[in-house]
Amino acid sequence: MALPAISYSQEEFTLLGANETNRPLVDRIAAGSGISRRHVAVSPLLDDVKRWSTARRMRRYQEEALPLSKDAVATALVETGLDPSHVGLMCVTSSTGYAAPGLDTRLARDVGIAPTVERLLVGHMGCLAAVPALAACANFVRAQRRPAVLVNAELSSLHLQPPPWNTGQQVVNALFGDAVTATVIQPERPAEAGHGLEVVDVVAHTDTEHEDYMSLTVEDHGFRMSVSPRVPDVLERHLRPMLDGLLARHSLGLADVCWWAVHPGGPRILDAAESSLGLPPEALAASRYVLREHGNCASAGLPLVVQELQRRSPLAPEQYGLAMAFGPGLTLYAVLFVGV
Repeated sequence: MALPAISYSQEEFTLLGANETNRPLVDRIAAGSGISRRHVAVSPLLDDVKRWSTARRMRRYQEEALPLSKDAVATALVETGLDPSHVGLMCVTSSTGYAAPGLDTRLARDVGIAPTVERLLVGHMGCLAAVPALAACANFVRAQRRPAVLVNAELSSLHLQPPPWNTGQQVVNALFGDAVTATVIQPERPAEAGHGLEVVDVVAHTDTEHEDYMSLTVEDHGFRMSVSPRVPDVLERHLRPMLDGLLARHSLGLADVCWWAVHPGGPRILDAAESSLGLPPEALAASRYVLREHGNCASAGLPLVVQELQRRSPLAPEQYGLAMAFGPGLTLYAVLFVGV
């Protein structure tokens, strides 16, 4: 994990765009966000990013994301004892910045990964991208018997939209933070390593009837994010049947799941998951912690929760865990892990 050096509290956020008319609304949104502090590559309190063109935002993404990604990957390689020259696949996931050549090639070059490495970019899938990207890496590792590195590099602070801001945009402004995560996936776990995870299976469900409830569109001033307040209702309807089907494929039930990693999309998202699955409040403590300390970090959010869960209560060998995320489509994704 790598975080931008700049951070600010939700109390400081209320200074952004608040006036005598909307101050009660802004305060109420901040108070109900479940967020205490967020890290940002570009602070709206220091830079007037609101009027930047999309091109300028993409240039800044490259400047900010590369050093953060290098730090995250270098740390992951050291922690897993993997020689960078042995990496067979470099996968970069982002919904907040693109260029070609871009982050994937420059990152591989700068951390010592061989020029023969295969590359994959998973872009513009939103918060859920963490799961299909991980699945692609796991499939590569199983097929090729070579390690992969997955980088989730999200700098949502670059996409603050020009005012005026309606209630929906104020909510978006209050939710998103920046982070970069790096995950190493190997065909065999080193004997000296601690607790690890194996990808068992992945499931997805897309409800196109409600595709307009969540969107990420490219506009002249960056990427506009939109989230309907009705998203939690749709998630609550689909989540349990989707997960029951995934677990049944392996003769498992909800009672066999030892930990739960839910993307920290917001308090109501977590409440909906908790309600749908009949979970006790402590089951999503790690997700609520990540939301409180970092905000919604798009595709980097779920890896942060998994990391926190493994720090708090790592899955023992043969124990199962579920991780899930949601995004435009309206799509739900989940991955079943087993401890190794």
